[in-house]
Amino acid sequence: MKARAAVDLEHGQPLVVDEIEIPDPAPDQVVVKQFASGVCHTQIFQMHNPDSVRPLLLGHESTGVVVAKGAAVSHVKEGDKVMVTWVPRAAEEGFVRPDPARISFRGQEVSASVFTWAESTIAHEQYVVKLADDVATDVTSIIGCAVMTGVGAALNTAQVSKNSSVAVYGAGGIGLSIISGCAVAGADPLIVVDVTDEKLEFARQFGATVGVNATSENPIERIKELTGGIGADFAFDAVGLQITMEQVVPSVRPGVLGVKDGGMAVLVGFPQTTATLNMRDLFFSRTYRGTLGGSSRPQIDLPKYVDWFREGKLKLDLLVTNRYRLEDINQACADLDTGKILGRAIIEFQ
Repeated sequence: MKARAAVDLEHGQPLVVDEIEIPDPAPDQVVVKQFASGVCHTQIFQMHNPDSVRPLLLGHESTGVVVAKGAAVSHVKEGDKVMVTWVPRAAEEGFVRPDPARISFRGQEVSASVFTWAESTIAHEQYVVKLADDVATDVTSIIGCAVMTGVGAALNTAQVSKNSSVAVYGAGGIGLSIISGCAVAGADPLIVVDVTDEKLEFARQFGATVGVNATSENPIERIKELTGGIGADFAFDAVGLQITMEQVVPSVRPGVLGVKDGGMAVLVGFPQTTATLNMRDLFFSRTYRGTLGGSSRPQIDLPKYVDWFREGKLKLDLLVTNRYRLEDINQACADLDTGKILGRAIIEFQ
């Protein structure tokens, strides 16, 4: 089948929206006609990377309806609404990432493991999770990456609990999802650090209790001041820049000798640079760890987040602040790259 998609043909050049050819599904594959897709910073990094294999198809979170499936696929059927994600839904130890479908574009094979910036996509059945029929299909498209990664970092990786003190660096789509997860857990105080007052104020709507503008305050000292002079129980870096990667560790409390370990700093945003750590920060029993996809189990976590959206715990209608058509994909990428998107952006196909 043919479908229009955004294709990265040349480094430094705009994406081209044109037809691709999607094959019939293999026994373990699913073809999905798309409702909406999230626009994630990871794709911007891929576009900026001169070493990315091109032609390249992009996007890795969406919602859609199954229009064809392979004979070995049993957890969804044709006509089912689904979420597409980039984390295997039920991987076990030793799981080998499956070979992607062979997509063609202008006679060339296209690099595409999971891709969602397209009217239709094809994916291995491990990257497709059933979506309930009674929820919106637009804002739920960001569950497969932004929500999964942010909420998962808070609840799966860090295991934030009630009355934990938390600091979150970065109030974009991932950071707001971290804040949402910490709010569900009952964290207090819930401190957000960013460089614009607009984002700090917006974050309050997701549960943040205190905003720290890093352009006018030292965030480490302010976090310590807000947590009794010791630092937070947990701190999350949703940005991945050198400065935030270096600030997040000293933002958490040290351990108490013979009594308890120190706080945990978690790198959630894709690291864009190297960083230099003061090893004394770790010596005093602090923990610094990363998380990939929020340590998520999509077949369990994604339906749970859909339930939380229904119950008003996850404000996806508020989190999605910008909507684009596929033809406007280059504008969407430019807006994200230049900080013009307050929450999360989506592409709508229907």
